[in-house]
Amino acid sequence: MASKIIEMKDIISTVWNSWLKRDREFILLFDSIAAANEIALMLNGQWDGCNGVIMAKCDEVAVNTAAKLLEATWCYQGTSKAVLDRVTTDEILRRYAMGERNFVNANLRCAVLSSVKLSEINFSYAKLSWADLSQANLSKADLTAADLSQANLSGADLHKAYLMRANLKRADLQQASLQGANLSSANLSEVNLTGADLTGANLSLADLRGANFHFCNLSGANLTDAKLIETDLAFALQ
Repeated sequence: MASKIIEMKDIISTVWNSWLKRDREFILLFDSIAAANEIALMLNGQWDGCNGVIMAKCDEVAVNTAAKLLEATWCYQGTSKAVLDRVTTDEILRRYAMGERNFVNANLRCAVLSSVKLSEINFSYAKLSWADLSQANLSKADLTAADLSQANLSGADLHKAYLMRANLKRADLQQASLQGANLSSANLSEVNLTGADLTGANLSLADLRGANFHFCNLSGANLTDAKLIETDLAFALQ
């Protein structure tokens, strides 16, 4: 009986130590992608390709010293929200042309990106409120949880784009192409969708209150549990 108790204690100890080892992994967020990359090299961390660094051990003195050298700020993941420095339109286009697609959490408020080709770009969690993206090609773009409130997306190509949980409140999506786009749980309240094509789009759980659907094509769209109060679908094509 005693041997079984000892054996059980050994098992519990092994599991506990394994859990502690996993729990000791730290994820640090920096205010620029460049700083995260440099600090990962300096401190032997693992760069996540964006503004995060994964560390097996975290020496805050060393991190603060490295961050000071690079004039960067940082925080632990989950303690606050790290916002990247503002990115210029020219920089986005230059980096995109070089093959970069990852612009997670980028600050592009009020940016002018009309008529540009940015298909398959990753703008998840990006700040794009008031941005001009009219006629832009954003097909298959990842805009998960992006802030696109009051953005101009008229005539934009967003077919098969990922817009889950995106904030599109009062955005202009007139004549936009959204065939097969995923807009589940997105905020589309008071959005202008006049003449937009939402064929086969996923609008489940989306907030559509006050949206303008005049002459909007909703053929095959998924509206399961969407909020439609005060929304006029009388002139939508279904």
